[in-house]
Amino acid sequence: MNQEKPPLDPHPLSEYVAWAGGRNREPLLGVLKEKLPKDPGNVLELASGSGMHINYFAPHFEHLHFHPSDKDKEVFDSIKKLSLDHGNHNIADPVHLDLTKPETWFNPGQAKSFAAMFCINIFQVAPISIADGMMACAANLLSDEGFLLIYGPFQVEGAFTTDSNKEFHETLSSAGVSEWGLKDVADLEKAAANHGLELKEQINMPANNFSLIFGRK
Repeated sequence: MNQEKPPLDPHPLSEYVAWAGGRNREPLLGVLKEKLPKDPGNVLELASGSGMHINYFAPHFEHLHFHPSDKDKEVFDSIKKLSLDHGNHNIADPVHLDLTKPETWFNPGQAKSFAAMFCINIFQVAPISIADGMMACAANLLSDEGFLLIYGPFQVEGAFTTDSNKEFHETLSSAGVSEWGLKDVADLEKAAANHGLELKEQINMPANNFSLIFGRK
């Protein structure tokens, strides 16, 4: 893989997103190996994009069934092609899930049917308002012992944890898109509390990112 950083482009099928995903997948896999259940179960990815992460993780957990989802149906062919190319038989077909539209969060029969959910590198280019939908979705779909993992760069208590994160925030903000920029962990905690969830663990990750683990209170 070419390690040269492409121009910033948050589109899920862009070279930049592929580059960023190639950097973080191994550290994320390490967290999932520690946190995912050893028993059979279902795992949902929110905002799967190209499908690069779910297709990288799935072969390491043959006992789990992975479910990709995205609000943009245009990425579904990419997800399915990667699953086919990698021979990943424990990945379901992608489904349309829009965190601003509760009617897309699966049917009532799937309540508490997921052992885990994860969402990677979304909040720096998404409005913080989707945090409420994400937490409501997690509260509906997660089993009693299930967890939601949110990965990415964040502010902590209104401050940047590193100079590089501040520079990244300024780069995002300079694009002129109102929702672009590093969000605060506290805002995710506030949304979680509204739906009976809480931050269980904040794991420091490479490149000044975090894995935030949310579960039921």
